[in-house]
Amino acid sequence: MKSAETSIQIALANYIVTEYPDVQFHSDYGSGTKLSFKQASEQKAVNGGRSGWPDMLIAQPIGRFNGLFVELKKDGERIYKRDLSPASEHLAVQIDVLRKLSRCGYCVALAVGFD
Repeated sequence: MKSAETSIQIALANYIVTEYPDVQFHSDYGSGTKLSFKQASEQKAVNGGRSGWPDMLIAQPIGRFNGLFVELKKDGERIYKRDLSPASEHLAVQIDVLRKLSRCGYCVALAVGFD
């Protein structure tokens, strides 16, 4: 069964293919799936031990940006606590990665839901 996040990734991929057929993109499908301990360890190893990588890269330079990285969240997911700190340690890691990518010249977005 697909997670809500995976459904959003599929919808976004279909939207890009339909509306912008010449734009190259890559979606990290494995990020939204439940992996076994062994699979999660292997995925982390092939990513150089790093976690928090965004769900999608849209490799289309626009203006001053090299491309766009998007971290997708299901509708209604809480990103920040009331004190404006990340709602979880996992989100803190993802937000940190987005900040680093932004400093490298990429546009970044943390999107909740498809719209």
